[in-house]
Amino acid sequence: MSRFFATASSDESSSSSASDSEDEMPPTQRKPNKPTPAAFIFSDDEEDTKRVVRSAKEKRYEQLSSLMKNIRNSKKIKDFNKMETSFVELTRAYDKARPVIAKEENGVTPRFYLRILVEMEDLINETWEDREGRKNMSKNNSKSLGALRQKLRKYIREEFETDVAKFRANPDADDDEDEDKADASESSGDEDEDNFRKSTSKSREGSHAPEKPTKVKKQATGDDDDDSDDSYWDSDGESESDSSDDEPGMSLREKFLKKTTDGEGKKDKKERKDRKKKEKLKIIESDEDDDKEWTTVTGPGGAEKPKMFEKDDEINHELVLKKLIEIMSARGKKRTNRKEQIELLSELLSISEENQLGSGIYTKIHFGIIAAIFDYNPKVSSAMKPEYWEKCMPAIEKLLAMVEENMEELATGDNITEDQESFETKPYKVRGCFLTCVERMDEEFIKVLKGCDAHSNEYVDRLKDEPRVVSILQKTQSLIEAKQGSPSDLCRIYLKRAEHIYFKFDPRVIQQRKGESDDKEETSLASMDRLCKFIYSKDATDRLRTRAILCHIYHHAIHDNWYEARDLMLMSHLQDSITHADPATQIMYNRAMVQLGLCGFRHAEIWDAHNALLDIQQGGRSKELLAQGLLPQRHHERSNEQEKLEKQRQMPFHMHINLEMLECVYLVSAMLIEIPYMAAHEFNTRRRMISKSYYQQLRSSERQALIGPPESMREHVVAASKAMRNGDWKKCRDLVINDKMNAKVWDLFYEADKVRTMLARKVQEEALRTYLFTYSKVYDSISVDSLAQMYELNKTVVHAIVSKMIINEELMASLDEPTECLVMHRTEPTRLQSLSLQLSDKIAVLVDNNERLDLRQGGWQGGNWRGKDDRGGRDGGGMFGRSDGGRGRGRGGGGKYDGDRRGVKFSDKNYDNHRSHDNHRSHDNHRSHHDRQSGRPWKSRDRE
Repeated sequence: MSRFFATASSDESSSSSASDSEDEMPPTQRKPNKPTPAAFIFSDDEEDTKRVVRSAKEKRYEQLSSLMKNIRNSKKIKDFNKMETSFVELTRAYDKARPVIAKEENGVTPRFYLRILVEMEDLINETWEDREGRKNMSKNNSKSLGALRQKLRKYIREEFETDVAKFRANPDADDDEDEDKADASESSGDEDEDNFRKSTSKSREGSHAPEKPTKVKKQATGDDDDDSDDSYWDSDGESESDSSDDEPGMSLREKFLKKTTDGEGKKDKKERKDRKKKEKLKIIESDEDDDKEWTTVTGPGGAEKPKMFEKDDEINHELVLKKLIEIMSARGKKRTNRKEQIELLSELLSISEENQLGSGIYTKIHFGIIAAIFDYNPKVSSAMKPEYWEKCMPAIEKLLAMVEENMEELATGDNITEDQESFETKPYKVRGCFLTCVERMDEEFIKVLKGCDAHSNEYVDRLKDEPRVVSILQKTQSLIEAKQGSPSDLCRIYLKRAEHIYFKFDPRVIQQRKGESDDKEETSLASMDRLCKFIYSKDATDRLRTRAILCHIYHHAIHDNWYEARDLMLMSHLQDSITHADPATQIMYNRAMVQLGLCGFRHAEIWDAHNALLDIQQGGRSKELLAQGLLPQRHHERSNEQEKLEKQRQMPFHMHINLEMLECVYLVSAMLIEIPYMAAHEFNTRRRMISKSYYQQLRSSERQALIGPPESMREHVVAASKAMRNGDWKKCRDLVINDKMNAKVWDLFYEADKVRTMLARKVQEEALRTYLFTYSKVYDSISVDSLAQMYELNKTVVHAIVSKMIINEELMASLDEPTECLVMHRTEPTRLQSLSLQLSDKIAVLVDNNERLDLRQGGWQGGNWRGKDDRGGRDGGGMFGRSDGGRGRGRGGGGKYDGDRRGVKFSDKNYDNHRSHDNHRSHDNHRSHHDRQSGRPWKSRDRE
């Protein structure tokens, strides 16, 4: 038999009683070496321990119930300091209980939780309205009241605004089930505890242990609903009855088994529910017997809605104006209810219309309503809520209609002071500018678009409002023109019109240019031309003129008016002054330059396109420079204010430029320029990089050990560059123009087939130039006809390309007209000569550095190294540097290695020609330069 279930002997029972008395003593009074009994003996400590296993639901609901009880106790004595602490703990406990509530309540907020929130809100609002009572409160209590008020309002607004509204609409609904769930943990704990104590008393009776009083439930009196928790008190009678219930023959182990008390639990739960229903009925009856009158209150804080006018008041201009000033004076104050302010102004407008007070007072109230709608959102950076945006446009349309109907008898403007306003006699004068309201509405429209997800239906719905916004702008423009407004007002509204037109492509412009359309309606290009030219001539500020020029350039560029857009950019000289402009104008400048580069690419102006896109693409920050998103900072993080400002500057999604298309055009342009240049300056270590980002892509590909087939757009361009470098123009064309690149880039262009045809022709021409640069030293002569067949070009095109290369001195050759051959002059150095000259350059640099070191240490400075007759072209990669004091500062062009391919040649045949190029010195100077360095004469290949 197990030692745990062994029965205690008489000696052990006596020692057990002694140990019980010992357990009641403080720890310091216990005897240190008391022997422990062998049998299992109960003590008071073990009897008091609750051995209850509870579910997560019971634990969470019990915690919520105890915290709500603390809040109600604090509510009775108005201890807001303690209530604030309990409220914070309650919110945390509810957050922990959310998974349980979501599972048990199907995501519905329990009514007992909403009830405690509503009770707290009502108490706080009532106390807050009692200003005299607040003055008499203690400092800590008053401070806690204000803090608790803010926390509770924010918590309800963010989490339970709709639920609390539904609860207030029907506060007397039955929520006993929710409260029973909150008390479920207590009831289950009571039942388990009773079972445990009964079994304990039985086992102790069986083991002849002295009887101990057990705990029994005591029903609540029901006097107070807050203090109706169950309490437990000692009772000797129940322990005697429990001890007499032992069954004969029951083992001690069976006595410890937990008994099911489901029937008793259901009975207690039903009694508790019936008791609470009776208490509610008593409260309702007492309320009905109460003769106190109830009034309906609205608005936050339970404040009564202010009356507009008394019943006997005579509604006139003075009274309405006084009420308008009273309402508008609360604008911007901390405790102002902005929603109620809009409702009061709308009510005031309807009262004025009923009493026919005239269009002057109507217009004044309309200005107030529009200002209140704009003020509803206190944050300038965030977007207006959709429901108030939908109220804003009708209000402005109604204001414009009123101004249009009463144009002869109504004058508005910011130049009218409050003393000059007139509402009773015609002509009416009202202080306020409808143009400012329209401009603010247009800014809010952009904010609303930025606040929506660009890939959602909400963005599409908001974008559908743009035609309505444009019609409001057109109506405003017609009103200002009809009233003969000032040139500054006309410039402002014209610019707003232009900003809604400049980024939209109009196919009618292309059709009219081709003569395919007889539509006499004004195109967007004509509208932009008319609006912008007026701003150029009448604007007194540089900002409006600058933005109008950029809009005009952008619009010309997207319609392929290359020469107009380029000339307008060059004549404006914006590239010199744009750094002093505001960020929004700089973003518009970047967008205009990008569209100018894309337009130049479509017109086969590769150099101009590359130069226009270079500044945007070279830093890898095109997304940020075009305000189409934020890039992560590498070395430091943005502050919250900085990030907020940059987000405000972002462009709406429908105005974005495709960044992948932009990068592809830039890389292809760089390929068509860089590959022939690299072939012409193959052995020049000091050649300049035309495009740094493209050069890095090319070098990173060359460093890879294993190169697979191209997949991305960049890999296609790099593979095409290698094919062009080898003279394989067909492979280069197929890599640049293929199905994958067509789907991503080339199909995005208007008339994409023309762009692809142009690109294939440019690949052929640049591949021909690369071939001539690479293999010209191999040929004595080559037929123009064979070049035309090799690259599938017309003979006249090949003749033009070769002639241009000879004129620009890129190719040392001549054309023989009778035979149509290209005769090479064989003046380029061989590979061995090129390497030798590179070695001489490096030795000269080493001697130069050594001499500078000697000069710093006060060493030898002299002799022949100071001569100024030895000059040469070390500038731009030339070979023969000036040895003035060994510093090698050159002034010449520099042979094959200077980018112009003008300068020193290594053959006596062209010795005289070399003297005529770029102020280079004679071949003998070069010989004297090497004589001083090596001590022996240098002989050219031809002299040998």
